[in-house]
Amino acid sequence: MTKLYNLKRQKQTRRRLRRDRTKAEAILWSRLRNRQLGYKFRRQYGIGKYVVDFCCPSVKLVVELDGGIHNSPEQAIKDRRRQKFLEDLGLRVKRYLNKDVASNLDDVLKDLFKVCKDLSVGEE
Repeated sequence: MTKLYNLKRQKQTRRRLRRDRTKAEAILWSRLRNRQLGYKFRRQYGIGKYVVDFCCPSVKLVVELDGGIHNSPEQAIKDRRRQKFLEDLGLRVKRYLNKDVASNLDDVLKDLFKVCKDLSVGEE
């Protein structure tokens, strides 16, 4: 079986992304770490050739934070390709804007908790 998660060749990239995180990533991580929502999240998690912002493996959820670069047509194409790859693996992808994390964190967390809960109920 081919290894798909946290490939060794991505280790330095994942470390760099964790170190050089965006403000929104830091804010969200401060509320996701240590199972504060009741689910274990990982940050800068490798899946295939991609490194996602956050992943909750137990409910097969990927969380991506989008900044201004995601408004460009080229990036939108890359995002769609990436999302299709992840969804084809059976993962649910949830996207939030950086500005929403910064200004509406409680709403983002409520939504994330609901998504996790719904996905975990679907697993039973």
